Amino acid sequence: MTDNYIQTGKNYTLKIGIKDANGNDTGNYLEFDLMDVSYMLKLEEAQKQHKKNYNVYCNQMKNINKKENHKGKFILSSNQEETLKAELEFYEKEEKALDMFLGEGGTKKVLNGRKFNDFTFNLIMDEIAPIIPLLRKKQNEIINEIKEKYGNNKKEVLQ
Repeated sequence: MTDNYIQTGKNYTLKIGIKDANGNDTGNYLEFDLMDVSYMLKLEEAQKQHKKNYNVYCNQMKNINKKENHKGKFILSSNQEETLKAELEFYEKEEKALDMFLGEGGTKKVLNGRKFNDFTFNLIMDEIAPIIPLLRKKQNEIINEIKEKYGNNKKEVLQ
């Protein structure tokens, strides 16, 4: 008995390779499903989430700075410890926001072992900016191809 498969005629994905700071190929890539028309919405949502994350983080920093600083349990003072926790929480939320657009694990691939910091979101957005027009172009090509293939087929609809 043989297995049954369905295979699409074309590969509707866009793979973007990732290089390290020295320009060497990391072997990682971002993969975008061009049939997913929600990429621009995901990008917009990621940017909205970034603004929200940043505002929450700034408010947390203001509140921490208003508190009286006490000696901590170990090396860090109480305010330093709270600051570090707020930063780590901010970085985690920022990574999730970027992964909305880049795909799960996409941010880690782009960082290639580097640590997240206050500027990472904006740096990655600057790096992926050239991909946006390419995604739009490829999606438009697919849409036009589908319209050409099926658009002229005007059959009567049964009611």
